[in-house]
Amino acid sequence: MNDSGQGAGGAAGSKRKDARRNQQTLLDAAAAVFVTSGVEAPVRDIAAEAGVGMGTIYRHFPTRADLVIAVYRHQVDACAEAGPALLATSPTAHAALGRWVGLFVDFLVTKHGLAAALQTDNAGFETLHAYFLDRLLPVCTQLLDAAAASGEIRSDLNAYQLMRGVGNLCVGADSDPRYDARRLVELLVAGLRQPR
Repeated sequence: MNDSGQGAGGAAGSKRKDARRNQQTLLDAAAAVFVTSGVEAPVRDIAAEAGVGMGTIYRHFPTRADLVIAVYRHQVDACAEAGPALLATSPTAHAALGRWVGLFVDFLVTKHGLAAALQTDNAGFETLHAYFLDRLLPVCTQLLDAAAASGEIRSDLNAYQLMRGVGNLCVGADSDPRYDARRLVELLVAGLRQPR
């Protein structure tokens, strides 16, 4: 026991929380930089965005692939967790679906370049893709089912089809400034509405 009356376990627990919070800050910063500059962005840009030294990033993520994989998993988790929250707070299930699809698009933009970063690790890429499907398909299904049950959208589309369609609309958006993938994705989500 120390002088503050707090046991060593409390201090260790606090350090673990701080370490997790710091890692989340790094992952958020890396994701933001990846969106604007791609996965090959300089580590110094990520460090500046996170407000830490480059050594801190390398301590948490020794290789670029480690960082890219961690950002990918972090964003999959954030997207998965957002679905139920949006469903609970949005005015309609269709609005929740639209907002979630917007987050999914943000995730897809960050994901570009992942294959190149993992080119030597096919098994790692396959594992990440399976994680992506396991986490996001059920959330998208929940949102589609809620919107269909409320009569807002047609019920003949499944989550895989929608996610694949959104993904296809996002391909190449980063290399052609004349192409607005977000606008087309918005039209796709609007087109799901049940005819009145």
